[in-house]
Amino acid sequence: MGVGETSRDRIARRAAREIKDGMVVNLGIGIPTRVADFIPEGTHVVFHAENGILGAGPSPAAGEEDGFLCNAGGYPVTLAIGASYCDSAIAFAMIRRGAIDMTVLGALEVSEQGDLANWIVPGKRTAGIGGAMELAQKAKRVVAVMNHVNRDGKSKIRKQCELPLTAQRCVDLIITEMAVMEVTDEGLVLREVMSPYTVEDVIGCTEAKLVIPRHVDRIT
Repeated sequence: MGVGETSRDRIARRAAREIKDGMVVNLGIGIPTRVADFIPEGTHVVFHAENGILGAGPSPAAGEEDGFLCNAGGYPVTLAIGASYCDSAIAFAMIRRGAIDMTVLGALEVSEQGDLANWIVPGKRTAGIGGAMELAQKAKRVVAVMNHVNRDGKSKIRKQCELPLTAQRCVDLIITEMAVMEVTDEGLVLREVMSPYTVEDVIGCTEAKLVIPRHVDRIT
């Protein structure tokens, strides 16, 4: 982890590596909003927002925010060259017809089958399920970013989700501050471990059953 880099930044930086040149990508609220700040130089990506922006850029510098320019979560953004605006109906039509190559969504829980729960904790106020339901089902690739355990120390990567689902069997990749896990037909495969954690640390903090391949990459 770099000097001054938080675990949330680290998760976002790793998620940015999943974005390939030419993709149309939607970023959810929370950790996903940081992904735009870590796109490698030279990678051309078009960021889509449900509130009607196609071509959103990274976060503006402090003091340079435009009060009329924000993403779907209400956070200030910039515009890339060639960006365009549309209404929310058209923005959602892009999602529903499968025009989004990848979405990065925050998660409260993900099951070993790839079920996603990310919109409500029972008994707490929520703004509603929002666009996550459509994105989780219609984006060509779904990356879930999250802390590995909740505030009570309970695993958020579970055998079965306990919280209300956003969508079933939709997540392709899970990225936490501890590890990168891929949802496959053979099970939840541990692909990478974040330093200073070990494979044993990840297993101990994960309720879901993990498939451990012979080689697991290590991220420093």
